[in-house]
Amino acid sequence: MAPMTEVEGRRVALSNLDKVLYPAAGLTKGELLHYYATTAEVLLPHLRDRAVSFLRYPDGPDGQVFFTKNVPPGTPDWVTTAEVPRSEGPARMVLVQDLASLMWAANLVTEFHTHQWTVDDPGEADRLVFDLDPGPPATVVQCCEVALWLRKRLAADGIEAYAKTSGAKGLHLLAGVRGASSERVSEYAKGLAVEAERALPELVVHRMTRSLRPGKVFVDWSQNAARKT
Repeated sequence: MAPMTEVEGRRVALSNLDKVLYPAAGLTKGELLHYYATTAEVLLPHLRDRAVSFLRYPDGPDGQVFFTKNVPPGTPDWVTTAEVPRSEGPARMVLVQDLASLMWAANLVTEFHTHQWTVDDPGEADRLVFDLDPGPPATVVQCCEVALWLRKRLAADGIEAYAKTSGAKGLHLLAGVRGASSERVSEYAKGLAVEAERALPELVVHRMTRSLRPGKVFVDWSQNAARKT
C-alpha cells in the first residue's frame, strides 16, 4: 500500500515517490510532489473554485498520457466536486481547493487544466487567454515578439496581460476580465488575433490550418470558449 501522509488534517496516500518521471533531469515523482507543495501558495488561487481537468501520465510525459474530466474513481469524499454544465450534458468534476486536494491530485501525476470561469458563474469569464504556438522554424522567441505586441494592444483597452510558459514550446498570455460572457471574450480575443495578423503578417496567423503555420506563431484565441480548459 502507498504510504499515508497527513496534509492539513487529511490523510493522503502518496505512491511511487522514487519513480523517475523525467529521465533527462532525473526528476522523481517525490520531487514533483515537493514542487507542488512548495508552490501551493501561489498555485492554489489559480485553481480554487474552477473545475479541473487532469492530464495524467503515470509513467511520465513520454509514456501513456490521458485526459480525465470526470471525478476519478477512488476520489476521497473530502475532495470538493461540483456539477458542471457541458454541451454533452452535465458532468461532476473536481475542485482543487486546498493543499490536501492538491497533493492528492498531484499524486495522480497530473497537469491541471481549468476553465476561464469559476463554478459559481459558469459561462461568465473572468480570464482571457491567448495560446501562442510557434510553427517550426519559429520558436518561443517569435512567441515573445507576438506577446509583446498583444500586451501593448491589450493595454490600449485598459487590460493588463501576463505571459506564462505553457509547456513544450509556446507561451500563454493571460489577463483578468470582469463582467463578460465567454462568448463575448472569445469574440474580443478573435478580433485581436485577426488584428495581430494584419499588423504582423509575416509573423502571425490566427487560423488553425496547419499549412498556414510553418515559420509563424498561431495565436489561438479559441481557448476562451466556455467548453475549453
